[in-house]
Amino acid sequence: MTGTDSLTGTGPLTGTAVLVAEHGTGLQATRVYEEPDGGFLWWHGPGHRYAGPLRAPGRLVPLVPGQEAVTGAALLSTGQTHGSGLLHRAAGAASAAAWLRDPRPQAGRLVAHSLTAAARALRVLHGVPLPQGPEPAPPPGLRRLREWASGTVPLVPAAERLRRHALEVWGGARTARLLDWADDAERPTGAGASAVLLHGWASTGALVPPRSRGRVALLTGQDLGAGRRELDLGWMLGDLVELAWSSPLYRAAHDGAGAPDEGAGLPSAAVLQQVFLGVYGESGDGDSGGSGDRTGGGGPVYDPAAVGRCAVLRVVTHMRDFATYCEWSDELLDYLAFTAELIDEEGRRAVPRGVS
Repeated sequence: MTGTDSLTGTGPLTGTAVLVAEHGTGLQATRVYEEPDGGFLWWHGPGHRYAGPLRAPGRLVPLVPGQEAVTGAALLSTGQTHGSGLLHRAAGAASAAAWLRDPRPQAGRLVAHSLTAAARALRVLHGVPLPQGPEPAPPPGLRRLREWASGTVPLVPAAERLRRHALEVWGGARTARLLDWADDAERPTGAGASAVLLHGWASTGALVPPRSRGRVALLTGQDLGAGRRELDLGWMLGDLVELAWSSPLYRAAHDGAGAPDEGAGLPSAAVLQQVFLGVYGESGDGDSGGSGDRTGGGGPVYDPAAVGRCAVLRVVTHMRDFATYCEWSDELLDYLAFTAELIDEEGRRAVPRGVS
């Protein structure tokens, strides 16, 4: 749906903007408006099955680094409250997830550039000390996953049906492993592991490349939380793992080794994963090394095994959310078989060789 929609209010919201895109689920509604100056406003609000307004945690928003954090980093846009949701400014009208559906080589390069910027921004975010007092809650997506997998809350019929099938396909052992990984993502264990400030939903859907010029934006806010840094990394990489499995474009364009097809010119999901993790692992100005780095020297600042497991959590959460907010689809049965494979391999395909 497109058309003219007045965004009225105080400050930057006065005036008229043109609605250029609108989509959503029962969890979240998204509207994108073009401003007269060529910029874009992204409004995220509650979907029809979400109780209450969409808000960012007040304790955490002031901690998010501002515009001048690191050269080449994405802008971590926390937005501002507008109605029942959050309003963000960005330089583009389409997310990286949308650009991933574009077969043109330049679209793949734009996504790679955006993943580079996102990696730098997350590295800075993860270096921010947590606030004093009680540790912030984990991101809400992790909570939804735990409640669904453990069966501790009432579920809508499609989600309950998915859980029954999951117990049949996965068995109790796989479900228990998944819940253990969720526990570790929330309360990290092991040498050098600690909780850091998390974006909470670092994904290609939240990543907005510029249409022509300007800065990449990583829309941030309602999912902010605390936990293992690998949760943000795995969340982004889980998007790409799912893409490599589900997209006919990527299945057709790449051979079994994940190499790009020269005719299509598309970067493989594995190449995009390498770009993201490789840049995150570089030394960053915004990270003091005191918030959970695994090594003091030349090793990775993340635990590759934990990244893989967190990528599995992302794919399963997407599956769970689809059943909860978009109703039942028989495609979910394919997802159950796919996620069983991911659990068995502990998400290793999310961490390409050469970056771990």
